[in-house]
Amino acid sequence: MKSNILLLVLFVVGFNFACNQGTKVEQTVSVKDISYVPEWSHEAIWYQIFVERFRNGDPTNDPTANDIVGTYPDSIPGNWSVTAWNSDWYKPDEYFNQSPLPDKWNNLQLRRFGGDLQGVLDKLDYIKSIGVTAIYFNPLNDSPSLHKYDPRHWRHIDRNFGPNPQEDIELINSENPVDPATWKWTNADKLFLKVIEECHARDIKLIMDYSWNHTGKEFWAFKDVKEKGKDSEYADWFEIISFDDPSTEENEFKYNGWAGVQTMPEMKKDIIGTHEDIPLKGNLHSEAVKQHIFNISKRWLDPNGDGDPSDGIDGFRLDVAEKVPLGFWKEFRKVVRSINPEAYLVGEIWWKSWPDELLMPQFYLQGDVFDAVMHYHWYRPARNFFADAPEQMKPSEFVAKLKEEFNEIKLENMKAMMNLTASHDAPRTSTSLYNNGKYKYRAKPWENQNYKIDKPDAKTREIQKMLLIHQYTYIGAPHIWYGDEVGMWGSDDPCTRKPMVWEDIEYDDEVMHPFDLERKVDKVKQDTELLKFYKKLIKIRKSNPVLVHGELEFILVDDENRTLAYSRKNESREIIVAFNKSDEVKTIEIPVNFEGAYIDALNENHFKVENSKLVFDLDSTKAIILILEK
Repeated sequence: MKSNILLLVLFVVGFNFACNQGTKVEQTVSVKDISYVPEWSHEAIWYQIFVERFRNGDPTNDPTANDIVGTYPDSIPGNWSVTAWNSDWYKPDEYFNQSPLPDKWNNLQLRRFGGDLQGVLDKLDYIKSIGVTAIYFNPLNDSPSLHKYDPRHWRHIDRNFGPNPQEDIELINSENPVDPATWKWTNADKLFLKVIEECHARDIKLIMDYSWNHTGKEFWAFKDVKEKGKDSEYADWFEIISFDDPSTEENEFKYNGWAGVQTMPEMKKDIIGTHEDIPLKGNLHSEAVKQHIFNISKRWLDPNGDGDPSDGIDGFRLDVAEKVPLGFWKEFRKVVRSINPEAYLVGEIWWKSWPDELLMPQFYLQGDVFDAVMHYHWYRPARNFFADAPEQMKPSEFVAKLKEEFNEIKLENMKAMMNLTASHDAPRTSTSLYNNGKYKYRAKPWENQNYKIDKPDAKTREIQKMLLIHQYTYIGAPHIWYGDEVGMWGSDDPCTRKPMVWEDIEYDDEVMHPFDLERKVDKVKQDTELLKFYKKLIKIRKSNPVLVHGELEFILVDDENRTLAYSRKNESREIIVAFNKSDEVKTIEIPVNFEGAYIDALNENHFKVENSKLVFDLDSTKAIILILEK
C-alpha cells in the first residue's frame, strides 16, 4: 500500500524566496497538481536577450576564429575578425572578399560582435527601468555559433560570454561529461550565477533556452561517435544512419541533422507512429541522454543543490518542442517541478505547414507538458488585422481568430502565453508591420528584393502603437524582443539579430543595400519617444491587475466602420480598449458596466458615462485605453 501511495503522490519541498519579506515559504506539491501554472508568469513582462548582440561589456573575451570553428557556414576566412558594433549592417566586412561562400549575404552568419554576460549585467538597471519582470535568454550554452543552438556542451555557459575563455576550455576538458560530480563552475558559469543573483535582487525572473532535440557537431558525445563509430558508448544517443567502415577509403558515416542541417545532429527517438504525427508519441531513445539532460536542468534550477531553488533560474524555453516526443516532455516536467514548483516551461510550437498553417498547441497545454507556448498564434492574426498583412481583415474575423485560440486551452494557460510580436526567428516588429506579405514568408531581401529593409515610416509606427496597445491589454504576458522598444528594424534572420542600439554609441548611417540598390539614408539611434510609449503601456498594465486577470468581453465589433472595442473587467473595475482601423475619424459608442467617468490612460482626457454608454471620437489608425476612475 505504501509503495502505491509513493507511485501516486510525489511530495516535494520547494522554497520560494519572498524578496520583500526575506522569508522562505514551504510548499508541498503532489502529482495531481503538476498542472499548476506559475502565477508569476501571468503577470510577466518578458524581455528576450540574444546575448551575442545585446552589449559588449568585456572586449577581452571577444571570439577568435578558433572559437567559431564547427558551425555554419564552416568556412572561416583567414582575415576574419569581430565586427564593429556600430557599423552599417549591410556593409561587407573586409573578410567577405576572401570567403568562398557563393552568396555574400551568407557571410552575415559568420559575424560576431562580442556581446557577453558582462554587457547584460551592465544593463540590468536599464531593463528594470522599462518595467520588465522576466528575461528570456536565447541559448547560453557553450557553442561555436552566434545563436548557440548547436552546442559543444549543454552543461556550461559559452566560453566567450565569460571573462576567461581559455581557462574555461581547460576546466571543461578536465571533466567527465557524464559525471556531474566532476563538473566545475567555469568563469562564464560563475558570471551567469551572478546574473541570476542580480536579476532576482531586482525582482526579475529569468529562463534559459535549450534544444533537447539536437546538439552541435562539435558536441562532445557526437565527436566521440564520429571517432569510435558503433563502439562509442554514445552511439545510441544520435540518429545515426550508417557508421564508417574503416576498411574503405570512403567515409560512410551519415546521420540526421535537424531540418537537414548537418551542423545540428538530432537525438535518437523512439517514435510511436510516424514523425508526421503531431504531437509525437514516444520518448528519447537513450536513458543516459535523458539523465544527462536532467542533471543539467538540476544544475541551473538549484546551483548549490541545497533544495532551495531561489539561487537558480526560473524555468526553461524549449526549442523545436514539437520534434521531441511527449513521453520525454512529461518526464522533464516532473523533474523540473520536483526541484522548483514555481518553474515556468514554455515551448516553441510553431508551424504545421509553413508558411500557411500553424500548429495549434492544445496537446501541449493539458497540464503535463508546458505551461504556455511562444504565442506566434496570437501575433499572426494581430498583424493581419492591424497591418492589413497580407490582406485586410475585418474586425469580426479578427475576433473569431482570437476566440479560436481559446479552444480547449484553460484560461490559466492563456494568461501564461508569451505574447510576442518579434523574435530571433522572425522580422522585427516594425519591419514586419512595414511589409505586407505573408508572415515570415520571403521576409529577407535575398528572398524578395522588394522587401523593405529601411527604417519603417510614420504610418507604420502608428500601426505599431495600436498593436502594442492591444498586446498590453489582452490576455497573455507581453514580450519584447530586445531593441524593439527603441525602434530597431530588421528583416528575418539574420537581420532581426542586429546589435542593440544604445544611447552611448554613435552608429554609422544605414546606407548599404545587399544588392547595391538605392535606398534612403537611415540614421541609427534610439527612438526615445517609442521607448516612453512602451514604458507607459507597461506601467498601465502593471498598475491595473484587471488587464492580467480580468474577464475579456468584446463589446464593439463593427466591420462597416472598421472599429473594435473590448472590456477587461471584474466585479469592481473596468477598462475599455477601442481601436479605429479606418481611414477617417469615427464616433465610438459603447456600453459600459459602471456609471461615472473614464480616463484616457495615455492622454489623460476624461469621458463621462451617459445612459450607461461612452461616446467619443477616435482618430484614424488610433487606439484608446479608458480606465474607470475610482
